[in-house]
Amino acid sequence: MAPGWNEGKAGWSPAASSLDTGDMSNITINQKPTSAFYAQATISFFVSGAGVLLGIAYLPVTNWIRAFLALGLLYAVTSAFTLAKCVRDNHEANTVVHRVDEARLEKFLTEYDPLRTG
Repeated sequence: MAPGWNEGKAGWSPAASSLDTGDMSNITINQKPTSAFYAQATISFFVSGAGVLLGIAYLPVTNWIRAFLALGLLYAVTSAFTLAKCVRDNHEANTVVHRVDEARLEKFLTEYDPLRTG
């Protein structure tokens, strides 16, 4: 059998893959990054930001130009966060779990009759 395949039940093991489909109505997706990756990304972000700020601070120009460059850096960072959030939201909207929940809700709404009594 393929590595990571559970012989006792259907689906991939979460350790080998990010999708475990024991039952199609209960799909579990495990997409969390490791704590080491999260720490590396956080440290990298702050080191790069500090490096650019130090470069701006020691640049041989007037304070007006330093302020302009600092605002440009702030704008670039906030735009990057906004873009990352949009990409994440778009990815979440297209996941299987979201589509299954959406189909269940649509089925419920088509079967629901608000005028029915009892």
